[in-house]
Amino acid sequence: MDTSKWAPFDADGQEFDFAGDRLKKAWAKLHAGDVEAFPNNAKLVEAWRRFHEGDFAGAVSLAEEIGADAHVVANKASGIYADYLEEQDAVKQTIYQAGISRAEAAIKRDPENPNAHYFHAYLLGRYSQSISIAKALSQGLGGKIRKSLDRGLELAPNHAEAHTAMGLYHAEVISKLGKLVGSMSYGASADQSVEHFEEAIRLSNAPIAWIEYGNGLYLLFGDKRVDDSNAAYEKAAKMKPLDAMQALDIGYARSSMA
Repeated sequence: MDTSKWAPFDADGQEFDFAGDRLKKAWAKLHAGDVEAFPNNAKLVEAWRRFHEGDFAGAVSLAEEIGADAHVVANKASGIYADYLEEQDAVKQTIYQAGISRAEAAIKRDPENPNAHYFHAYLLGRYSQSISIAKALSQGLGGKIRKSLDRGLELAPNHAEAHTAMGLYHAEVISKLGKLVGSMSYGASADQSVEHFEEAIRLSNAPIAWIEYGNGLYLLFGDKRVDDSNAAYEKAAKMKPLDAMQALDIGYARSSMA
C-alpha cells in the first residue's frame, strides 16, 4: 500500500511520546479496547509505537514489511487514518478494501485470533458506510459483519471495541430497515444495541465508546433521546487523550458539538 501521500497527524499540535519502555507501561490502558497482547517482536513494537504517536503511514509501512504477524496494527492504523485524515472517498474505499482482504487472510491463517475477526467486521462496516445502502445489502455485507463480530466476541468477550461495533451494527440495521425488518432479517434489537454500548463503556471508558453510544442512541431513538446522545458526546469531548487515535476521536466529538 502506497502511504507516501498520506496526510500527517496533527490534532491541535498534540504530541505523544512512547519511546523506550513507555509504550509497554501504557499498553494495558491503550489496548483496553482491543485486548491485543504486547508483542514480543521488536519491529512490531515499533509499528505500534508509530501508531500510538500518530505516524499512521509509518505504522502501516513497517507492518507491511513485517508481514502477516502485523495484520492488527496494519488494519488499525490504516482504518483510523481513513476514518479521520483521508479526504478522498475513493482512497478511503481502497484502504478499507485492502484491510478487509488483510483480515480475511488473517482469519484463514489463525481463525482463533479475535482481532482478525474484529477488524474484518470493522473495516467491512466502514466500507459499507462509504457506499450506498442498496449496494451494501446486495453484497450481503450486513450478514458478514454480524458473523465476524459474533466470532470475535465469542473468542474475546471483553473486547470493548467489538461491543461498540456490535452496538452500532444493531442500531444501523434498525435505523435503515426499521425494527420489524431489522429484527426478522438480521436479528437486530434496540435493547441489545444499548447493552453492547454500555458494556463497551464499562470495559474501556474510551472516547470512541461514548461517541458511538451517542450515535447509536440517535439512530435508535432520534429526538426522543437527543439529550442523552449529546451527553455521550460531551463525555467524550471532555476526556484527555492517551494517544493519537484518542486525540482524533476527542477532536471529532468536540467539532461535532461546535
